[in-house]
Amino acid sequence: MPKQNIKNYIRIARPDHWIKNGFIVPGIILALILHVDRDLDGGLFAGIAIAGEGCGYFIGRLIAGFFATCFIASANYVINEWLDAEFDKYHPVKKHRPVVSENMLFSWVMVEYVLLSVLGLGLSCLVNVPFLICEAWLLVMGIIYNVKPMRSKDIVYVDVLSESINNMIRLLLGWFIVCRTVYPPSSIMVGYWMAGAFLMAVKRYAEYRMIGNPELAGSYRKSFASYTEATLLASSFFYGLCATFLSGIFLLKYRIEYIITIPVLFFLFAYYLYIAHKPDSAAQKPEKLFREKKLMLLVVIFAILFAVFTFVDVPVIKMWENSFYISTGM
Repeated sequence: MPKQNIKNYIRIARPDHWIKNGFIVPGIILALILHVDRDLDGGLFAGIAIAGEGCGYFIGRLIAGFFATCFIASANYVINEWLDAEFDKYHPVKKHRPVVSENMLFSWVMVEYVLLSVLGLGLSCLVNVPFLICEAWLLVMGIIYNVKPMRSKDIVYVDVLSESINNMIRLLLGWFIVCRTVYPPSSIMVGYWMAGAFLMAVKRYAEYRMIGNPELAGSYRKSFASYTEATLLASSFFYGLCATFLSGIFLLKYRIEYIITIPVLFFLFAYYLYIAHKPDSAAQKPEKLFREKKLMLLVVIFAILFAVFTFVDVPVIKMWENSFYISTGM
């Protein structure tokens, strides 16, 4: 196979998108904070390993888990690129993708898909069974999203919800790297899903605005034939409300001091929506978001506040919490 063709097959696996798998990190952090002591019979950071496993073994699981997720995501990208080729030719940027513009072979694409899937599931076996099940779920979601007759990406609103559930799966993947017998709270799982739906709806909104032609947009993505700028904006607002509400429930339920982080979380969502209105918005290309310095600064501020108030008590806020329990008799 010519060298240029090999590069094309690597490109459709989108290794530059592996940065998105950083979404497993919050699952790892939450597991360490909330339930590592239950699952591992140790303290917050003292019991990283089960039955005497060392920190090195945990790091090994972490590396295996991360690359397993990358390979499964790349397998999904491969079939996405191949099956979207007939539609991507209508997109002003995606029409230059190698599957559209180059002579690529279906047989080699399928070999690549199978190889990536096997690598991903094989590495998952090195972590644990719940992690393997979630990776298989992530792989199946790629089929549901891309392959007929299901092809959920063509169904209005379902397209966003079915793709963004991968966000929740990544949270679970991070969680199961640490814990294998305890599950994360439902509020943060669904909140993480809705946060992903918000990001995806904003991406759709930015794409729709960039194309600027409803008929052409409908040719590129079937669901766009039923969307408008107004419905995409309204749906993203709905998903954002759901995400922040559920995240707020989680934050207040597990540690009252987290209430201090909530304004930053709200501002983070609002600023992301602002980004969608920029020309050639990074919201269309989430893997490029790290170039948005103000957005990254907000993420860092939120992470720092979350870390600080995980360990620092605020007596005034504790007083409000105690007053609530006294007044309600709880």
